[in-house]
This record gives sequence, C-alpha cells and structure tokens, in this order.
Amino acid sequence: MDYLTHLFTEHPESVGETYWMHFRSALHFSALMLIGAIGCTIHAFLPFLCTQFGSSRIRYLHEVMVTHRRDWRTRDATNQRA
Repeated sequence: MDYLTHLFTEHPESVGETYWMHFRSALHFSALMLIGAIGCTIHAFLPFLCTQFGSSRIRYLHEVMVTHRRDWRTRDATNQRA
C-alpha cells in the first residue's frame, strides 16, 4: 500500500470502516452539527427559541459516536475469540 492510500485509509480502518463508509458517516455527523449550530445561533438571538436544541444535539451525537465505537470494538473482540 502506498503512502497516499495509507493517509486516506489508516483512520477509517482504525474505527472499523472503509474510506467510503467513514466519508458517509463523517458527512452525516457534519450535517447534524451544522443543524445544531444553526439552532444555537437562533437561540443566541432569540433565547426563548431552541432552548434545548443544542444540548440535545450534542447528547445525541455523543451517544451515536460512542455507541458505534463500542459496538464495533465488541464485535471485533468477539470475532477474534471465534
């Protein structure tokens, strides 16, 4: 594997994904964060709107990222034992 390919695949492989799986996942999280940022910006100007939108978005993103990582590591450990 050449160096350039390694640059694009090392991290995705470390989290159990291909480059394209990671690309899709990262874009999805990016879109969710952008929506959260817009909600927080609205809240900054109009504090009576989106009062829990930012914090609920952060909780959701954290849960999905940590759960996904934990599930992958559990699945990987199970496959190594088999």
